Amino acid sequence: MDSESPTYRDFARWAQMTLDEIARDCDVQAFRASGPGGQCVNTTDSAVRMVHGPSGIAVTSRESRSQFRNRQLCLQKLRRLFEAKARPPKVRRATKPSRRAKEARLADKRRRAETKAQRRPVDGE
Repeated sequence: MDSESPTYRDFARWAQMTLDEIARDCDVQAFRASGPGGQCVNTTDSAVRMVHGPSGIAVTSRESRSQFRNRQLCLQKLRRLFEAKARPPKVRRATKPSRRAKEARLADKRRRAETKAQRRPVDGE
């Protein structure tokens, strides 16, 4: 993985690749799946872990008893992750009121206060 993390444009480019092209960039490891499943799980190296080199994303699949099927599932998971991360970030909008808006609000408050002050009885009467 290079020094800077991938951007959404990189993920978009990877999401457009075919599964074979994605597989070329991946480091594949086969291992024994743990958990329920009995002898089939304990004796065959059918679980697959793929690490996509350029992005550093790792996915694991142990759903099927077939190593080939688990490889395909890993590639599909990688592509789904790429598609999810390929969305451009939302444009940030300023939420702080502008100086002019703040001044207008304060001027309105002052006018309102003067109006209310005129309604009060005058002291000394």
